[in-house]
Amino acid sequence: MKLRKWFTLLLMFVLCIPAMGLSVQAQSTPEISIYLDGQQVKSDVAPYILPNVNVTMVPLRVISESLGAEVYWDQNKQTATILKADTVLSMTVNQAYALVNDGSVPLDASAQNKQGRVMVPLRFVSEQLGLKVSWEQSTRTITLRTDTIDIDAPANEEIDIPITDQEPEPEPVPVPVPTTPVDTGGSMRGVWISTVFNLDWPSTGSYNNQTKQQQEYVQLLDELQGMGMNTVFVQVRPSADALYPSSLVPWSKVLTGTQGKNPGYDPLAFMIEETHRRGMEFHAWFNPFRANTDAKTDQLAANHVVKQHPDWIVNSSSKLYINPGIPQARQQIIKEIMEVVSRYDIDGVHLDDYFYPSSGTFNDDATYKTYNSKKIANKADWRRDNINQFVQQLNASIKSAKPGVQFGISPFGVWRNIAVDPTGSDTKAGVTAYDNMYADVRTWIKQGWLDYVTPQIYWSMSFAPAQYDKLVTWWSDEVRGTNVKLYIGHSPYKLGTAEAGWQNAQEIINQLDYNALHPEVQGSIFFSAKDLRKNPLGLIQALSSYYSR
Repeated sequence: MKLRKWFTLLLMFVLCIPAMGLSVQAQSTPEISIYLDGQQVKSDVAPYILPNVNVTMVPLRVISESLGAEVYWDQNKQTATILKADTVLSMTVNQAYALVNDGSVPLDASAQNKQGRVMVPLRFVSEQLGLKVSWEQSTRTITLRTDTIDIDAPANEEIDIPITDQEPEPEPVPVPVPTTPVDTGGSMRGVWISTVFNLDWPSTGSYNNQTKQQQEYVQLLDELQGMGMNTVFVQVRPSADALYPSSLVPWSKVLTGTQGKNPGYDPLAFMIEETHRRGMEFHAWFNPFRANTDAKTDQLAANHVVKQHPDWIVNSSSKLYINPGIPQARQQIIKEIMEVVSRYDIDGVHLDDYFYPSSGTFNDDATYKTYNSKKIANKADWRRDNINQFVQQLNASIKSAKPGVQFGISPFGVWRNIAVDPTGSDTKAGVTAYDNMYADVRTWIKQGWLDYVTPQIYWSMSFAPAQYDKLVTWWSDEVRGTNVKLYIGHSPYKLGTAEAGWQNAQEIINQLDYNALHPEVQGSIFFSAKDLRKNPLGLIQALSSYYSR
């Protein structure tokens, strides 16, 4: 009996030890509580503190559900993107820095993926979203406030988590953002991929279908690479909207049929990854000043520029444009482009010729009077100065953020006719870049405000008013002695039409052969993908043969 009693007491003692230990541990380290403006923030996974750096980590779900931010998670890249108001915050698991709008900021603790749950540093995210953060050590409570000044808050609450005597955080130090090197084989062989009106990608039949859109893009790349192409110029801003999650502009309607509707994934991130996987370059193509392809506004998202800043908008020939004469409008477009430069591993920023419209009336008399601080006497010169400032400032912004990202523009193929300017080309074009679109391309080249220029020389070798070979020679002379590369824009869409010279696919090959006579010409870009894929007059076979020489 004594032995049995002793054994029973021993067993009870052994069984109680773990329970006692857990109880003591639970009492010594209570869970962290989080309050936002007095309301407790619930979390299905308990927040925890990284001991070496004293940073509190919370599930990404807390950010989206409690802080009112929009959250995207890229499983392949292990990257979380958080959007709220004018802030775009991107963090990659185990990466020592975050991307915040136009710059990179070092982190004390990177995002973590714990058993399928994404954990992010609470203080860093909260403060980037404009919240005020305080820590109460005795109760292990984090208080978040949306106001910037709380007159009732004791001074000792404005301390870091969870240290009470920590030094102020140092100013953020820029961290180089890695880019993917791409081999273009020595010359540019590019294709424009139009998304406006769903011209090249994605198809209207793929609305709201992520899998179908991705399959279509993969097939498109496979076909283009099979033709010998090594670069794509994808239209990511067709009508002051976006093919990527943005806090500045709405989702493009080309993805879902409805502007502002989330397609459920990040198309731009997917396209860049698929393009780089093949060793091809990806240039993000922006329509700078086009606001909408027509004058209708009822289908535009609430955060579209037409509704946000109607005073910036000019209706010209029943199309809506952002007025380049308004400095704030120009800066906003630069900010929107830089959002892409900062967040994505693009190889280049590409602008087409959407500056001022080439025809019709553009009513900017009031703007000319209001924003003519330089006292420029001629409105045409003032318009050109507006575009010059935009190009110069955008180039400076890109080079400051990511010097390796190329910046290029594809202007109309004729700068000026020789009849108007003796230094112009021997052409008789009815429209010119300088006089109608107010694009002073010569100044951009001479000032080095861009890395490459791609004139749209969309005429044949036998089209007398604007002859292809004369224009290539003229543009070659313009870039000679500068650091600006010259690529030529070609028009396969004209093959098979009645215009002079387009009755045989050999016209394109003859153009490429003529380019080769000019060392300044370092490649070609074709408009557009759908026209190449149609294989007009056997062009695919001709190009494949040419590029395999």
